[in-house]
Amino acid sequence: MSFLTDPSLSTEEIAEQLLGCLLVKEADGVITSGHIVETEAYVGIEDQASHSYNRRKTPRMTAMYEPAGTIYIYKMHTHLMLNVVTKEKGDPQAVLIRAVEPHAGTHVMEERRKKQGVEATSGPGKLTKAMGITMGDHETSILKPSLYIDTHQKKSPVSIERSKRIGILNKGKWTDAPLRFTVKGNPYVSRKKGPVRVDNGWDAMLD
Repeated sequence: MSFLTDPSLSTEEIAEQLLGCLLVKEADGVITSGHIVETEAYVGIEDQASHSYNRRKTPRMTAMYEPAGTIYIYKMHTHLMLNVVTKEKGDPQAVLIRAVEPHAGTHVMEERRKKQGVEATSGPGKLTKAMGITMGDHETSILKPSLYIDTHQKKSPVSIERSKRIGILNKGKWTDAPLRFTVKGNPYVSRKKGPVRVDNGWDAMLD
């Protein structure tokens, strides 16, 4: 069983375990991939920042109520946001994947974004455009191609930081809830603060 579908794990635990995993997209005969360096947990009907707060359900949100591993993509302004459902069918919790460090197809991602280096994938809307993720991936499974997570090529963070989620305003205690997880010292983390580690925050001894 993948940890992504393990009912004993909380959404927060899954958000943390996703750090270092390889996100892979196969599109137009091209494979792009990146190691996940930033995630945010959205913990369901009590979470005022979640789309499913108070059991809200609209046609575009159907995926949130599907089983763990289902991909939920929504549009914010002109950007697509990639989320992975984490709990059993009917329990709408998910993890937003906010940033990746490129692994394969870096030049393709930079061409798609018209940006180079860190700017290519250091944000949730950036990474979806760079990797060719579309609404066609919505409601598919993250456990199999063409958009999937490879846990076998996982990197190990030296240190993981928890902080409040980005852009959550006027949501009571949920505004400051420490539900954002980042690889400390990785330059691809969005709105990066603090020094960049020479090893980008990965433990080479464990990779």
